[in-house]
Amino acid sequence: MKDNAGTVTYKGKEYKLVFNLNVMENIQEEFGTIEKWTELTSGIKEEANAKAIKFGFTEMINEGLSIEAEENNTEFKPITKNFVGRMLTEIGLENMTKKLQETVIESTQTDEKNA
Repeated sequence: MKDNAGTVTYKGKEYKLVFNLNVMENIQEEFGTIEKWTELTSGIKEEANAKAIKFGFTEMINEGLSIEAEENNTEFKPITKNFVGRMLTEIGLENMTKKLQETVIESTQTDEKNA
């Protein structure tokens, strides 16, 4: 995995999207496998699953906020799934889903130099 984070801006604040082992573990606990979650968020086989999309974004943003809090020695203040739902609605579900997929792909691609 690469140490890679996408970003999304909402109401003037930039949020890091981090897809790492912590996020993967939480997704596996909730949906069984990363593959199942990916199918649910892609909308390829069936309509994209709003719960899966909101869950993934909440986990990715909260991981970014947690890392930021650790780096700055500040209090971690997680966001809620409802907050993410409002964010997704305002920014646009299609745009946000594309950002989610790009972040996951970028984070999980192997570095050719290390392969």
